[in-house]
Amino acid sequence: MKDKSKKHIKELTKAEEQVMRILWKLKESIVKDIIEEMPEPKPAYNTVSTVIRVLETKGFVDHKAYGGSHVYFPIVEEKEYKSFAFDKIFTNYFDNSYEHLVSFLVNEKKMDIQELDELTKLVEQLKNKKS
Repeated sequence: MKDKSKKHIKELTKAEEQVMRILWKLKESIVKDIIEEMPEPKPAYNTVSTVIRVLETKGFVDHKAYGGSHVYFPIVEEKEYKSFAFDKIFTNYFDNSYEHLVSFLVNEKKMDIQELDELTKLVEQLKNKKS
């Protein structure tokens, strides 16, 4: 069932992801409050409102109407989208290989020895859980 829900998740544009990050943080919000959370230069109200409507169409956001205003809230969890985005990168750029991923982190992102030790500990914990 979990895999089925992932298939419905669509990739977000940069603007959509920015709005979603704010909604995940605030839990629910009106457009004005979303704009307040954005860095300068602030986008126009209509721009953010349009992005939110697109997010509703994509199934990421829903709203409650209170008179003339709408309060928006996420219906896709941040964890769910992170998993979707990671799986896409992991498949497309690392050939589903954790070895390629760790190699990239060590060689390209200059993972230090302490971080590598922490990763090794996590792997050991995982092995112990499976035993």
